[in-house]
Amino acid sequence: MRATSRGPRLARVSERALPAVHGGSDLMSSQAELAAPSAPPGALPASASVPNRSALPSPRHPAWADVPESRWNDVGWQLKNAIRNAADLARFLELSEDERRATDTLGRVFSFAVTPYYFSLIDPADPDDPIRRMIVPSLEEERSTAFGEVDPLGEKPDQVAPGLTHRYPDRVLFVVTSFCTSYCRFCIRKRNWHDSDAARSRQDVDQALAYIRAHPEIRDVLISGGDPLTLPPKQLDHALTGLRAIPHVEIVRFGSREPVQLPMRVTAELVGLLERHAPVWLNTHFNHPREITADAARAVDRLLRAGIPVNNQSVLLRGVNDSVEVMRELVQGLLRIKVRPYYLYHCDDVVGAAHLRTSVRRGLEILEGLRGHTTGFAVPTFVVDAPGGGGKIPLMPNYLVSQGENSLVVRNFEGVLVRIDDGPVAVSGEAKPSPGAARRNGGRAARAAQPPQSIADLLAGEGRRLVPQGLQHYARRRAVAGAKRAGRRRAEKPIP
Repeated sequence: MRATSRGPRLARVSERALPAVHGGSDLMSSQAELAAPSAPPGALPASASVPNRSALPSPRHPAWADVPESRWNDVGWQLKNAIRNAADLARFLELSEDERRATDTLGRVFSFAVTPYYFSLIDPADPDDPIRRMIVPSLEEERSTAFGEVDPLGEKPDQVAPGLTHRYPDRVLFVVTSFCTSYCRFCIRKRNWHDSDAARSRQDVDQALAYIRAHPEIRDVLISGGDPLTLPPKQLDHALTGLRAIPHVEIVRFGSREPVQLPMRVTAELVGLLERHAPVWLNTHFNHPREITADAARAVDRLLRAGIPVNNQSVLLRGVNDSVEVMRELVQGLLRIKVRPYYLYHCDDVVGAAHLRTSVRRGLEILEGLRGHTTGFAVPTFVVDAPGGGGKIPLMPNYLVSQGENSLVVRNFEGVLVRIDDGPVAVSGEAKPSPGAARRNGGRAARAAQPPQSIADLLAGEGRRLVPQGLQHYARRRAVAGAKRAGRRRAEKPIP
């Protein structure tokens, strides 16, 4: 639901009404804030305009309605006016005393910040608003701190240098900051917000680069954080230059939510820096259709025009995107702005996120509702990160129903059960048809009179498929066949 006038009447907030941004928890993060560009991003050429049907208009909360466009699009202004505590939050949302206390407590235990741009996506009249659930501390999160793990993916045991985790054979995770412009409540690296294990200095970065240089099996480096696109350009360029000087590093990937939460960050200057170190890929993180705004679409378009592919990694979150309808709207919206859905993560068991976790079964149900019902490459791979550093494990609905000696039965998205012959049977160096194929060739008339009634009939070669009643696909097929028969009869009818 988009922001409406049903929310509480709010006074306009001046630029100086909110506190200035505080320093980050590490050197590189604090420098990221100071180095925020002061000018709005350059205008895209007319040919790069985003079609109206591609994304929602970028909303703006009434409290900031009078802020000039040039200031609104300034990253420094967004950071300076970020909401960071209960007193700030109460200017925009009705909070109970318990909610105020929980917000301040969780802000101290973890962190809390949300920029005016991203906050404007929240419907203030809806206490269960999906954007609010992702970004604003709550009583549910406070209760959830009794559950979950500080390091649910077991990254620390695999850390081989500052910020560098080596788990998979040919790739590494390189965490270069703990700073984000807005902090997601389900973040797997909450531990870093106050006690960072990122590569926080140039010396840390150089130690990580030395490890990569000494391990020629590493061909792929994923730079993450925090959010690595918040780094000052010189810091970012130093890391990329070091990686590009290593011959066996083939690709560099970024994990960033800035195109979603603060798209004005994606300036021509930033994109030019990334382009100089190509090939670079970017995995971003849209979780809800409302995040696909015109500003986000422009940021993605600027990256794509620089030859930087953009994929999306969503997290399945209760009350946010845990329905087939919302997920279908999300993935179809991503394709319209030329972002490929890549992963759908089962929410990890991080401390304070129990209220946002769904069952694995729910993820499989959503995949079931996507596969065959929308474009194939709109369907992300559903993955569970194994606890303790076991890595990503892909899961999907079970389409294999039964298997015989020479054939198997599978089902499609409509529930149609289909027999597939499992290849010819080789005898003495020669191939002959499978028993099922032989029966088919010899008994077509008998089977036509007696269609298959069970999976056992299919495995025995008695028919090809079992079709549920009432499927539009097969009704349409029968109608087309009937029209063709009628046409043939008309053609064969002698002309008097």
